[in-house]
Amino acid sequence: MKLFKYSIALMLGLATLASCEDKLELTNPNQQTTGTFANNIDELEECVIAAYNHIRMEGTYARVGYTIDVCRGDEVWNSSQVWYMPFDDLNEPITDEIGQWSWRDWYYTINVCNFVTSKCEQVNAKSEKLNQIYGQALFIRALAYYNLAMYYQNPALITDYADYSTLDGLYASNENTANDGRTQFDVVLDQVEADFLSASQLLPSRDAGGEWAKGRVTCGSAAGYLARVYMQRHKYSEALAVLKDILSTADGGNQKYGKYELMKNYGDNFREGSAYENNAESLFEIQFLDYGSQGTDDEWTPVNTSANATQGSAIESNFGPGDCGGWADLSASPWLYSLFKQERTTTGKLDPRLYWTIGTYETDWEGFEYGNMCYTVAMTPDAPVVTNNNNGGLPIAKNTNLRTGLYDKVVTGLHDGINIRMMRYSDVLLRAAECENEINGPTQQAINWINAVRNRAQLADLKVSDFPSADALFEQIANVERPKEFGCEYGRGLDLIRWGFFYDADRLQQIKEHGTFRRSADRTRVKESVSYSDVGIDPELKSSYDSYLPGHEFLPIYQGTLNDNPNLVGNSANYGTDNSADFFGRGWKVRPVVK
Repeated sequence: MKLFKYSIALMLGLATLASCEDKLELTNPNQQTTGTFANNIDELEECVIAAYNHIRMEGTYARVGYTIDVCRGDEVWNSSQVWYMPFDDLNEPITDEIGQWSWRDWYYTINVCNFVTSKCEQVNAKSEKLNQIYGQALFIRALAYYNLAMYYQNPALITDYADYSTLDGLYASNENTANDGRTQFDVVLDQVEADFLSASQLLPSRDAGGEWAKGRVTCGSAAGYLARVYMQRHKYSEALAVLKDILSTADGGNQKYGKYELMKNYGDNFREGSAYENNAESLFEIQFLDYGSQGTDDEWTPVNTSANATQGSAIESNFGPGDCGGWADLSASPWLYSLFKQERTTTGKLDPRLYWTIGTYETDWEGFEYGNMCYTVAMTPDAPVVTNNNNGGLPIAKNTNLRTGLYDKVVTGLHDGINIRMMRYSDVLLRAAECENEINGPTQQAINWINAVRNRAQLADLKVSDFPSADALFEQIANVERPKEFGCEYGRGLDLIRWGFFYDADRLQQIKEHGTFRRSADRTRVKESVSYSDVGIDPELKSSYDSYLPGHEFLPIYQGTLNDNPNLVGNSANYGTDNSADFFGRGWKVRPVVK
């Protein structure tokens, strides 16, 4: 009898549910799906903010995604001789999972961007606001693929969110299936160029004010990066045309991309706070919360998200001296320090950019800016500050609070609140000079653009008569002007690749000399000049590039990723392939060393 009653009750219940079926179809706002969310502009705006969030993860720009390229350059070395060592030595093994973190985090970013672009194409309410959302998603996706191509050479290209609906979509191939003669590197960068170009046409300039002046990507951001990609592919004429459009605004030109100018104080590009960040020199920067306004939880990966995330970076932790609480991983090279010391200002002082780049005691710094201070501790000439207590090293001051006096020691983890300026107006000037020199050089116009950057540092003007050839002016740009302006910042590793320095014996020898450093616990030796000719004789000396393996100017695709994805193939670093034949086969050249 009880069983019969339960059966009747169940049938009545089902009948009731069936009769109320339409009324019970409710969406839980806390359990949104890709099918139910982002069907209007307000929700799409939330999605594009999520895309911005992904570019400040560990594998993108909050730590290793930024610092891997820093130590690929010849002006930085791995002073811990542990973390970053295979990236600094350019022999990263295929079994090192750390090398996969950037791959992982940039694909998370791409996933969000593809979702946004697919939804934008479905929303019927065409408007300026929708164009702006679409343009931001295109820029961030292009940024992701630009980084993937520059790190991993032949990443898989996925641009349609619908591809994620099947396992085949998730496991996309990184071989050019179009069979049109292009390499996968070219396929990806063709898409990057198209996305940056579209973004430059859809987005407003920073002059629009509001959020566009406070860190959102703008048409100027997209144009600047489009020129970078053109230059990476030796399209100097196309790059120069874009750069001239950005530069023309400084002369009251067409204002196509908004007005930019050099900050009078170079150090204002490396401080935190609204008075300095998103300034008139910045085309694009990564937004981090200022010290004192952050949460407490380090949000290292895209999956361990927290409502109380710090939303800072760990760049300072990697750069910071051990005595000041830092992880003591990366140091400025002796070559970069000596380069700064070779030329004084028109008033006989040291180049002020040295102050903000390398944290050393100098008599010139007495009374200059914050003075001879390391955080809030006074430095002395008798007890130099070194990065690593065991291996020494010149401390990197840039993108840290070593020179600002904000606090007494590094707060390790994702707590650095300084926005990372990824592209500055000075880069536009020096890139324009490089393109002009490649096309017509040496010319007075190229010299004028270089002098605009030098004048900020109070250095004497260069003269076109000082450079008898385009090769000579290139040497000045590549190995004097750029390292002094951008030393210890992201981008030098990419420059070495595009210039072909790994594919020419003299150029490889040159960066071996630049990359020579001393490992010593004797602090008094930290400023000593070093010579590559003594490597192998003096056991404390080493050059990062001695261990360079062909193809390892790029990072290998992690073997675990290849095991999981049967449609992926490795790159030149996986197989030890020399890329020089491809470089020269494109008609590109390596400019000879000019002493």
